Amino acid sequence: MTRPSNPDPDPRDFPDSGTTRPGETPPAESGTSTGTGPYRPLRRGWGRGPLVLLWVLVVVCALFFLVYAIILATD
Repeated sequence: MTRPSNPDPDPRDFPDSGTTRPGETPPAESGTSTGTGPYRPLRRGWGRGPLVLLWVLVVVCALFFLVYAIILATD
């Protein structure tokens, strides 16, 4: 008769050698701290060109819908 293997054996079956015993979780590394990776200085944000282009697009869309509403209201 074959018993299924247990991935988490009974810790009493192993001598205490000062290492992590089966069934215990080793300490995790701290790889998510703010000091990881190369230093990159903060940027101020979007450049002036993309912001102007975005605002022009918003104004053109708003004018289109305003003119469309006026045309529908006067028909």
